[in-house]
Amino acid sequence: MFFEDIELGTTIRVGSYRVERDDIVAFARRWDPLDIHTDESTGVTASGSHLMAIRTLLLHQLPTREAVIVGAGWGNVRFHVPVHSGDELWLEATWLTKRRSASKRDRGIVTASMKLVNQSGVVVVSHEDTIFMRLRNPD
Repeated sequence: MFFEDIELGTTIRVGSYRVERDDIVAFARRWDPLDIHTDESTGVTASGSHLMAIRTLLLHQLPTREAVIVGAGWGNVRFHVPVHSGDELWLEATWLTKRRSASKRDRGIVTASMKLVNQSGVVVVSHEDTIFMRLRNPD
């Protein structure tokens, strides 16, 4: 799927990813060692950084993989509800905008609403993503 194939308003769902307790704790001990992420006596929740890493992993399952050049930024990042051990996550991408690059004729710029959704259908993380994508047939 290249820039030309993006249909605004279309949602694509990919995944899934099961969040494991050992992964939550290991990630947090290295990158975000707050008790809420590492204290197993009270239960652990995944850190926001960990969730964005999972989002990135799932992003590579989208059919746009061969066309993506680079991410240009995230906006309006929100962490809605905690993610616990055993939660299963999916990524939903909805295409919001697209335009050809004014300075680089071989690419376009798309924005997408990205949501990590858990096994109950609850959005746990949301944000907007801006992505530079290759054109299949540059002029």
